Amino acid sequence: MKLAILGGGMVGACYMQAFVEQGHSLVGLCDLQQSAAVAAAVQAAGGQVHTAPGAWLAGADVVVSAVFGTVARSLFEACLPHLQDGAVYVDMTTADPQEMRECAGLAERGAQGRAVHFVDVAITGAVNLGGKKTPLLVAGGKAGFVQELFLPFGGSVRVVGDQPGDAAALKLLRSIYTKGTEALAVECLVTAQQMGLREQLYVVLQDIDETPLRTLMESMVRTHIPHSARRRNEVAEARQQMARHGLAPIVLPAVEALFAATAQAHAAQAFTGTSTDEAIAWLGSHVLARRP
Repeated sequence: MKLAILGGGMVGACYMQAFVEQGHSLVGLCDLQQSAAVAAAVQAAGGQVHTAPGAWLAGADVVVSAVFGTVARSLFEACLPHLQDGAVYVDMTTADPQEMRECAGLAERGAQGRAVHFVDVAITGAVNLGGKKTPLLVAGGKAGFVQELFLPFGGSVRVVGDQPGDAAALKLLRSIYTKGTEALAVECLVTAQQMGLREQLYVVLQDIDETPLRTLMESMVRTHIPHSARRRNEVAEARQQMARHGLAPIVLPAVEALFAATAQAHAAQAFTGTSTDEAIAWLGSHVLARRP
């Protein structure tokens, strides 16, 4: 298989090397400011270094985009006129799911009579830790083909939908939880360290560590509404504890605001359900719904 890589950062360099190790041919790599090490690796693999999309892309069966999500669409549009008929464009960026769907529409219509297959691949881990084995989600009409392309690297590669954007959407949903947890972990551990209780904290959190994630999340949501007022007070006390130790919480005030909003909505129109589904529906319409 002949491949082209767009982006010479950590992701692009990692998967470029992985493809070469699997015996694939490297047509070239495109990056505005590639490092000397990446440029040397490209040349060692028999490819060429480029600073912009161009006719050189016509030699690639598969084009892998590993750039910033903010430029993903414009880069794809710049590449499209140069891609060969039937080429597979693999978008590994963090672009907006709707933009991916729009790109897929452009790909189907093609350019100058050529049709391209657009596939969305979401990275659901840290490439600096997992390397080529970092878990991936794949979506698009050629998702199965792309899955087979990445499986030899040894990581989890799951097809999650036949529409480009499905993988990106799942990754962003995952990010609500993981990045939110990360932000709270920062505030929690810094405070624990200030108080000299970091090691003891890990022991106190052991029950959470031992609870299956689905069970934990659904229990939190299911019990959130009736206990929101009391839990809001507990969050306020935790925030005050941070302040007493010379820290200025950033995330915790937002957490307190959510609990307060739920308590206020519950007081105005009491939630009477008992299931997770009922709690999710009530929270979506009474707390998190966008107001005009």
